[in-house]
Parts: sequence; structure tokens; C-alpha cells
Amino acid sequence: MLIDDIDFADLYRQQLLQAKRTEKTPDHWDKRAEKMAENCASPTDTYLQQLMEKMDLQGVNSLFDMGCGPGTVSLALAGKIPHICGVDYSPGMLRVAARRATEQRATHVHWVQRAWEEDWSDLPRCDIAVASRSTLVADMRQAMTKLNNQARLRVYTTHLVSSSFVSPTIQRALGREVIELPNYIYALNVLYQMGICAHVDFIRGQNCQQDNSTWERFAENVRWSMGDISDEERERLYRWYQQQDASALAPASRDWALIWWDSIPQKALK
Repeated sequence: MLIDDIDFADLYRQQLLQAKRTEKTPDHWDKRAEKMAENCASPTDTYLQQLMEKMDLQGVNSLFDMGCGPGTVSLALAGKIPHICGVDYSPGMLRVAARRATEQRATHVHWVQRAWEEDWSDLPRCDIAVASRSTLVADMRQAMTKLNNQARLRVYTTHLVSSSFVSPTIQRALGREVIELPNYIYALNVLYQMGICAHVDFIRGQNCQQDNSTWERFAENVRWSMGDISDEERERLYRWYQQQDASALAPASRDWALIWWDSIPQKALK
């Protein structure tokens, strides 16, 4: 079979279904906004530093930041880009982002509540569009198309390298089937089939869920990625945890694939 005969956008959707991936509600992220601002939005965060280093800001006067969370990328670039639009579907994330912008006196950063699948026609088209750690979407082709059309110059997206947020060993300890999420290879091939020749680089970022030093912290990290766990699963996981070296339960880093491309006219997309 030729690669052009494979519908990677459909394969991506099928993999999400097999993984039983469900869209997290805005409320899920609202509750995590403060923690994410503390753990993942620091200017000294290794993931953020590497992403900034790899972005070409030459000729860039405006930024569209999709899935902006607590303003991680928007505020890291606020001193370099005069016009910024941060977009997220979580009002809690946007409240934290706005507060951080006020603290930094970044009055030129504007926040909009909007989801990936909603209409973007009223949102500003910018020189570059960014989707950082926010690309596990329901429809990859639609998402990449919208980002491409939102950018005049370039698009930067980051995607999972591993196929799981939680190791298969921990998933089995819960008594659950192993969930394998679609990783960056799907996005890269979807872009190829759209007529976009994208570049690929890699970022080794700090694992925000590395601290498993106590049972309570470990259980919270598992719930963060796996959702609610039953009393039976919690008991099974606790017995397993008691037999482990807590310091070895999570890798020190989480790798991300940086996929970027020069935006192309909408009419040139396949």
C-alpha cells in the first residue's frame, strides 16, 4: 500500500477511539490552572526555554496562541511581540493568564475563550500561530488547517513523542487496559497529506508529574492523567505503590516533538 492511500486523519481518530480518549471539560482544566501556572509556566522551565530558542521571531509582530493555558507561551514572548492573542476554552486558565499578565504589566496581551472546534472567523490573523502541548484534539486535520490559516508566516505545534501520559505498567497496576494515544507521527503525516512539508525537532521538557514521593502525590498524578479512579482501583494501585521505588515511578523528562512549517495559502491546501 502506498502512503498516499492511507488516511492518516482517519487513523488518528480511530486511535483516539481505541484509547477511549474523551474530551476533558473546561471545568477539568479550571481546577488545574493555578497548579499549571506554578509548575509549567515559569520562565526557567526547560521545555519553555527550549521552545523559545527554536522559534524564529524574525519579522514577527503578532502571535496567536491556541490552548494558551495560564499564558505560558504568550507571557514568555510578551516582551518580544507587540500584539498577542491567547486563546483557551477554560475560563479558569484565562483568569490565571490575565492575572499573570497584569502582574507583568503585559497590557498588549488579549485573552479569548474559544475551543478548537468552534468558529475562529472573528479572531485575529497573526504572523505566527502556536499550539504548545495542546494538540491532542478530536480532529487533527481540522486543527492543523485552522492554525495554518490563522498564521501569515509560520506555525509551531508540539505533540507527544510517547504514546501515553502514564506508563503502561501503572495502567496495568490499576487493572485497566493500556491506553496508547496517537503521537506526533500522526500529525506529521496529516500535514504531509495536506500538502505541508513540515519540519520536526524535539524538546526534552521537565516532567511536571515527576514528584511521586508520597502516596497522595502519586495518586493525584495518576488522577490528573487517567481521570477518576474507583475505590477498587485505588486500593489495587496503593498495594502496587507500596512495593515500588517512588523515585523511579516517573521519568525526569517528558519529550515533545516540535512540528513547524511556513504557512501556505488556504487554497493551496489539499
